[in-house]
Amino acid sequence: MLKVFSKIFGSHSDRELRDIEPLIVKIEALADEYGALTDAELKAKTPWFRERLARGETLDDLLPEAFAAAREAAYRELRMRPYRVQLIGGVVLHQGRIAEMKTGEGKTLVAVMPAYLNALAGKGVHIVTVNDYLAKRDSAWMGKVHRALGLTVGCIVSDLGHDSDARRAAYAADITYGTNNEMGFDYLRDNMARSRGDMVQRGQSFAIVDEVDSILIDEARTPLIISGRADEATELYAQVDDFVKRLKVAVFATVDDKKEDDENLDADYIVDEKGRSATLTARGIAKAESYFHLDNLADLDNNTLSHHINQSIRAHGIMKRDIDYIVKDDEVIIVDEFTGRLMIGRRYNEGLHQAIEAKEQVKVEGESRTLATITFQNYFRLYDKLSGMTGTALTEAEEFGAIYKLDIIEIPTNKPLARIDNPDIVYRTEVGKYNAIIDQIIKCHDKGQPVLVGTVSIEKSEHLAKLLRERGLKQFNVLNAKNHEKEAEIVAQAGKLGAVTIATNMAGRGTDIVLGGNAEFMAKNDLRKEGMSDELIDAATGHADTDDAEVLAAREKYAERLQAHEISTSAEAEAVKKAGGLFIIGTERHEARRIDNQLRGRSARQGDPGETRFFIAATDDIMRLFGSDRFSGAMDTLKIDDNTPIDQKLLSNAIETAQKKVESRNFQSRKSVLEFDDVMNTQRALIYDQRAKVLAGEDVRDNIRGMITDLVTSAVDLGADEHGNITSQSDLDEILSQFSTMFIARGSIELPANGKLDKKTLTDKILEQAFRVYDAREKQLGNIPDTGKPFMREFERFIMRTVVDEYWMDHIDAMDELRDGVRLRAYGQVNPVDEYKREGFEMFEAMIDGIKSEVVRRLYTTKVTAETELKSKAAPRNVVAGFAGEGGGEKPKSQPVRVAKKPKPNDPCPCGALRENGTGLRKKYKDCHGRLES
Repeated sequence: MLKVFSKIFGSHSDRELRDIEPLIVKIEALADEYGALTDAELKAKTPWFRERLARGETLDDLLPEAFAAAREAAYRELRMRPYRVQLIGGVVLHQGRIAEMKTGEGKTLVAVMPAYLNALAGKGVHIVTVNDYLAKRDSAWMGKVHRALGLTVGCIVSDLGHDSDARRAAYAADITYGTNNEMGFDYLRDNMARSRGDMVQRGQSFAIVDEVDSILIDEARTPLIISGRADEATELYAQVDDFVKRLKVAVFATVDDKKEDDENLDADYIVDEKGRSATLTARGIAKAESYFHLDNLADLDNNTLSHHINQSIRAHGIMKRDIDYIVKDDEVIIVDEFTGRLMIGRRYNEGLHQAIEAKEQVKVEGESRTLATITFQNYFRLYDKLSGMTGTALTEAEEFGAIYKLDIIEIPTNKPLARIDNPDIVYRTEVGKYNAIIDQIIKCHDKGQPVLVGTVSIEKSEHLAKLLRERGLKQFNVLNAKNHEKEAEIVAQAGKLGAVTIATNMAGRGTDIVLGGNAEFMAKNDLRKEGMSDELIDAATGHADTDDAEVLAAREKYAERLQAHEISTSAEAEAVKKAGGLFIIGTERHEARRIDNQLRGRSARQGDPGETRFFIAATDDIMRLFGSDRFSGAMDTLKIDDNTPIDQKLLSNAIETAQKKVESRNFQSRKSVLEFDDVMNTQRALIYDQRAKVLAGEDVRDNIRGMITDLVTSAVDLGADEHGNITSQSDLDEILSQFSTMFIARGSIELPANGKLDKKTLTDKILEQAFRVYDAREKQLGNIPDTGKPFMREFERFIMRTVVDEYWMDHIDAMDELRDGVRLRAYGQVNPVDEYKREGFEMFEAMIDGIKSEVVRRLYTTKVTAETELKSKAAPRNVVAGFAGEGGGEKPKSQPVRVAKKPKPNDPCPCGALRENGTGLRKKYKDCHGRLES
């Protein structure tokens, strides 16, 4: 029915584009008028637009004229006039949608127009890219257009370090380019800042996200984590690794394939490849209890050891070297499963990274404690308006709609797409598949057709390179995480005549593959050979304004080399086109159709010819784990040999069904992460909002009086009998003793002659003394020198901020523990998210009660004078980003904030002291601090 509807009325994108068409006509109609303006007159349009906004017009009212101004400025500054399809893309971005545009369609220029229009509102526009190189390049390159129109441009990259002034200036600009990581971390740092002057961001108004699928989908499970070092020892990882290396493993594609009960298996732990899980068998548990001298591994006291063992069997059974991670310079570095790039600085969390380090026998890094965290999903949902652009988003339309409320509009290409997408070729085994791939590569190479081969892992790319050498082909490039430093250079030349490039599927994304070779990279290489430094080459090929004589001379030399190479590459490009253009080979289907489409999109940019084909084996992981059993059975029946290709039609449905299954599973995984983080997000918003008010210098005296009132009222309520009276001196003394060190002397209030004291009367008496002492303390502290302002107001804000930070950090750890615990309750037919919400709310309320109590106590008991400089330790800067459930570094196990809940004798002692037997387990409460009470 939907197909019939689309044929009659067009697709959703077609219908939306028809609505946008009148705006495009208006923009194009203004070309002559704006082209006749002088540079000064064009620049004067910006304050004029802002005046109109101030008078009540909207951004939509200004759109045609603002786009026309930006379009003209782009032509004058860059000699690039946005095509009609780029204007359409710009309108889609302004509307808060995703513009899906093919590779090579000029998305960087598309963002200029909506960025300019929205910057007129004065709230700041963020253009988010995936790496520092693109942020710096685009801010200098496209920044020329914005500066010509009188706007300021900033750039946020890791090179800035943590210089608050530089970052604040960049965010204060009208348009700010930056990476998703840096902007997310700055948000967290701002909410850990010790003063308002340390904050750098000014809010989240409008963001344009480049490669939006990579940032909002692929990295959606990657929480940003700011962490500090914990004190826990790391010796236990080595001990557990030594134990796990002695165990025998049984690997199953899925646990459903397991025919025997765990008790009868000849294995100590089981690996489920499809579910990516590892579990001890009964035999394995018995061995653990024997090895670590335990009575019962499942005992509450052994939680820490059990957790370490589980992470170690995951490290050994699931995490594969040169697929999930590499070891470089004695360091374990994660490999991004989607891009094949190294994820420098990121660590798996919950102890998995340390377990892998122990497995690989490199230094086990110290554990860390989470101080602040947020998922990319919730960070980008902070923006009032969000938009994005990419070449591939439609396959994830459901997720973009459900999580981000983002609509996707497919933008037509500027020139007709000339690429030939051949049907998949399927082989029974991997051997047959690789033989066919090698044949195809050599066939293309012999006629001069360049080939880009996409593989799914480092291991597969190196295996293919080995096979090519064995067949006698020596001239080719291999690009994977092990030599990622040359990524852009290798990919840029993948379009040269006869070039063969083997790369992980997503390598080089963001770098254009130009048929005949990339003249820019050749010119840069010439300058490098002449001894020019990389820094000078970057300046020579950059777009920033300069009057530096050395840079200007280098730019002149670069222009000469570029012109010479453009002549040779243009001639070579014609030869490549005659050979068929760039041929893309996929060595297997990725879990996500979107990644396959991105690999295809590397070929045939801007109307160039090109060709693609995927080679599949029935033994590929996606078919083995998620494919149809019927297909495997059919292949056995047909008795097809290794080198005979199979009709793709037999397999097409099976492949697409398998990919949809994986996409659905990954979506549910990301959705689950978000459901849990949404609970924390609500709490985080409340804490950060209150914290911001304190930093803004808001008077919190009334809040403090409210805390004192709540504290006293709660204590009296707990001490009163069922009739609301205090009837014994001992009960009264117990109530008063809670405040004896703060504002009330023992014995200052006594029971009346009738032996009864009602709650209201007692509360009023205690509060009267509390406020009298508080006012006297304020008077005693006096004013801040040279300001005349009461020192008490500043002291109140300082104490509130300090206590809130301390309790919030403990609460983050407690919520992490709770999340891990409630997941197990699913076995009892209980919804873990519902349990997390319920208990998380109770813990949050308990934390708030604890904050109130501690703030009041410190305000009464801390020794200060008006000359005291109120300073806290600076916010920690050792930042680590990690995967949810797999990233960020191990966190110390802190106890959830609870009120009046004493540990049981056999519970781990809250102090965290370890046993002397070297197991790394915590002492029991009865053997530690509980002994002091007995």
